[in-house]
Amino acid sequence: MKRLLVFAILCFVLHQAQAQDNNYEWQKDIRYYPASVNQDAYQQGQCRLDVYYPRNKKNAATIIWFHGGGLKAGKKEIPAALMNKGYIIIGVGYRFSPKVKAPEYIEDAAAAVAWAFQHVEQYGGDRRKIVLSGHSAGGYLDLMLALDKKYLQHYDVNADSLLGIVPFSAQCITHFTVREERGTDPLQPVIDSMAPLYHVRKTTPPILLITGDREKELYGRYEENAYLLRMLKLTGNTQTQLYELQGYDHGGMAQPAFPLLLQEVSRVLKQRRF
Repeated sequence: MKRLLVFAILCFVLHQAQAQDNNYEWQKDIRYYPASVNQDAYQQGQCRLDVYYPRNKKNAATIIWFHGGGLKAGKKEIPAALMNKGYIIIGVGYRFSPKVKAPEYIEDAAAAVAWAFQHVEQYGGDRRKIVLSGHSAGGYLDLMLALDKKYLQHYDVNADSLLGIVPFSAQCITHFTVREERGTDPLQPVIDSMAPLYHVRKTTPPILLITGDREKELYGRYEENAYLLRMLKLTGNTQTQLYELQGYDHGGMAQPAFPLLLQEVSRVLKQRRF
């Protein structure tokens, strides 16, 4: 009897999961650079995105997710924690160092976001409701696009039209891979035009900075985010918050950060009264 009950429960859970999956569709390996851009084979292979979207929904919010990997590795992904939540999720692939150097991977990220602004309505989305997120290197890309407006402006997209930015454990000084490309030691801090901190300004979309425990994080990642928060506040920016996830290291902080991301998307949607 117990075995039958367990089997029945398992069948019900699988049925519910399948029902949820049937409410969503995927489109994979979409090239996001315009056809007019001359691309080599590496760029054509890397610069693709996946779109996961709810069926028959209009004006949905979109979360664009940039994976981590130190700007040297990784692959595009749709995080499981963001699935079945009613949002469009776009997982972005981009080129890596040392095959390319700064700012080419930032330019890739900008082209992917521009693609979303141009195409998200085809998937039931609303271009006024686009949120950037990502872990580690992905968080760095988020902040560079949000704070240095020139990358999105290249595609006639105003960075301030983003609904929000939620980077996980982002590098806020010049990224260590950018410094490595120049022959600079990873422990030598640099703040120049390749650093989100270089571009602090008063007016931004809402930014939720999330890091792991300052004693467990990679290098001084918490302190970098805390300094970015302080400098933004000094400009008069009131749209930025910082959460520190106690007890979690750089890699482990992502899972407890996902609920905070979803909470923030819900908050800014209500704030804007869509």
